[in-house]
Amino acid sequence: MNLQTVAAVDVGSNAVRCLISDVSRLRPDRPAKKSAYLRIPLRLGADVFARGRISDEKKALFREAMQALAHLMRAYSVDHYRICATSAMRDAANGLDLLAAVKADTGLDMSIISGIEEAEILFEANVFSRYMEDSEAVLYVDVGGGSTEIVLARGGLLVEAFSFQVGTLRLLAGAVAPDERRRLARELASLTKTYQPRKIIATGGNINKIAKLLDKKEGKSATPQELRNLHMALRGLSLEDRMDKFRLNSYRADVIVPALEIFLEVADTVGATRIIIPKIGLVDGIVRHMCLHTDARLPQQPPA
Repeated sequence: MNLQTVAAVDVGSNAVRCLISDVSRLRPDRPAKKSAYLRIPLRLGADVFARGRISDEKKALFREAMQALAHLMRAYSVDHYRICATSAMRDAANGLDLLAAVKADTGLDMSIISGIEEAEILFEANVFSRYMEDSEAVLYVDVGGGSTEIVLARGGLLVEAFSFQVGTLRLLAGAVAPDERRRLARELASLTKTYQPRKIIATGGNINKIAKLLDKKEGKSATPQELRNLHMALRGLSLEDRMDKFRLNSYRADVIVPALEIFLEVADTVGATRIIIPKIGLVDGIVRHMCLHTDARLPQQPPA
């Protein structure tokens, strides 16, 4: 068979996401064909950023979720998979113990990746070439629950990558260190001075929902002013009113406002005029990573 089925799992601070795709063995550079996508809003970061560890209740839910994903992989006859845990699991005092418990439950291997590795995998989702001129500098910004990843690309190549512990759930928990917020501003100012990026490629669940609220199709751009207008419309509303008037799910109604604030901070600091929203995420980067890399440690057979 020319095709193989791969599964990418992002164990994020706000949700666990699983993308199952068919990819070409002979032409790994070809776009993957999505077979299934699942999002489980566990919010591991809500525990971690407030108390430093994952609660017993969330641990039990996470183990059940991973058992469900193991069954899903078998149902789709997945050939290879990769599971990456990000900010919440990086910070959780009991994160490694939880991953060991899941391994015992399901046989699934997971890796905790650094913020920089997360940024590099996101870049590998390969969306830059569609939206930039040959010598143009573009800023790639992914806002998550626990961290914000930023990549500066020029000519389709990664120039600099950063990870900041500034995320939506951290902001809601009051757990963003002032020094980290200042570091974000300092690095953005330096990138602006050196590269003058005027275009942002924005990813993450919140910006995808923002695009829907602004009636933007995939790959289309929004202006900072459009985001600012939406922020003004949302911030004064109660969670119930946001859910009612904007048809937001409960797990989106609280985090969308700090997400808008982070995107606006980045856009205003660098002077961006366009925010392009391709509607991709870390799982897309993981799929592409598995297509392009043959290192035996990355693609693994799911348990029988």
